Amino acid sequence: MAPPPSSSHAIILPEESPLISCLYGFCLLFFDHDFASSWAVDEDDYPWRLKKGNILKLLHDSVATKSQLAQNMTDAMVGSRTLIGGILSRSGLKRFGSDKYFVYTPTPIQEERLQRLQERLHVPFDEESLEHQKALIDLWYLAYPDVKLQGLTSEQWKDMGWQGVNPSTDFRGCGFLSLENLLFFAKKFPAAFRRLLFKECGDRATWEYPFAAAGVNISYMLIQMLDLYSVKPTCLPGINFLKLLEETEEAFDILYCVAFALMDAQWLAMGASYMDFNEILQVTRAQLERELSLEDIYRIEDLPAYNMLDS
Repeated sequence: MAPPPSSSHAIILPEESPLISCLYGFCLLFFDHDFASSWAVDEDDYPWRLKKGNILKLLHDSVATKSQLAQNMTDAMVGSRTLIGGILSRSGLKRFGSDKYFVYTPTPIQEERLQRLQERLHVPFDEESLEHQKALIDLWYLAYPDVKLQGLTSEQWKDMGWQGVNPSTDFRGCGFLSLENLLFFAKKFPAAFRRLLFKECGDRATWEYPFAAAGVNISYMLIQMLDLYSVKPTCLPGINFLKLLEETEEAFDILYCVAFALMDAQWLAMGASYMDFNEILQVTRAQLERELSLEDIYRIEDLPAYNMLDS
């Protein structure tokens, strides 16, 4: 098989299916024009007041782009809490909380766990480290328990979705954390991990996203979205994430798994191919920002998209 076409829209490391028809019909049951037109929504303010029972209808005729349609499909899959008025702005994707700044004082436990998480961000992948080599080998056998690995440099790694024969070169954009995220996914949610790795669900494109390289991109996206390089987050999603971090120190790793599953669902809903990856990642980020801006999210399991790990 020839390599996928190159494009500025393809994955760059720091890079109508039956499903759509079915979910589209589901959305039409809810998108009532008369009801939606009666709402006066301030799109700059409403995400901070939302509760999970407040389902605002979205005008069917406002869905003008493929990415908007895909977003509606995914909202239907993850639950009614995210079917909110103006899910996407009329002109395209809208970030929730990213452009507003808040002053928030973390609790002692939030501050302590945030600091430990931030320390992880600064650990580069070291191909000479025995610990890092073992982690990479462990990932291989979690993915392919019956296939003998030929070496840390091998053509086999491309089967997992690394961009070359040496995975260590793909970690340069996100360090050891991205490998830890993949390992956590494989151990904590093995069924979902294998489903995504082997593309077991849905009608797939000829040129699919490379699993491992996509995982590195998701780690990087979450770091940026949550403002983790700052001393403390100033955006609403980042602040609310601290509350989840207080509930469990695994919050970031679990959120990574949620994001990966959500990204794959977006991919299927859009009927995407290799060169659509960056757009899919943007839609996934926007969805997570909305969910992290809901008022009644107290645990990571409260995120509507968490359900994607069980689907």
